[in-house]
Amino acid sequence: MDEPAPEAVAGIAGAAMIEFGTGWCGHCAAAQPLIAAALARHPTVRHVKVEDGPGRRLGRAYRVKLWPTLVFLRDGQEVARIVRPPDAQAIDQALAGIETTQ
Repeated sequence: MDEPAPEAVAGIAGAAMIEFGTGWCGHCAAAQPLIAAALARHPTVRHVKVEDGPGRRLGRAYRVKLWPTLVFLRDGQEVARIVRPPDAQAIDQALAGIETTQ
């Protein structure tokens, strides 16, 4: 999967969550059920999953250091960030904070 350019992410309208991680990361795998459960309760939030690693431009633009890192955006602007989410409630709260009314 091609990673989106930082400019493309900055241009996303509405609520979005960018998930940085890798397929082989144990912390990323453990967080998947939490992320899926929270996103199921917030279907209007766009989810962009980004395979991160050395030399990946988008991860560097967001200064990602640990995986998974969840960046919550409203109209392309970062509103919140969670690194290695502890539970679905933390993700739920961040998603609720970026949701826009339709």
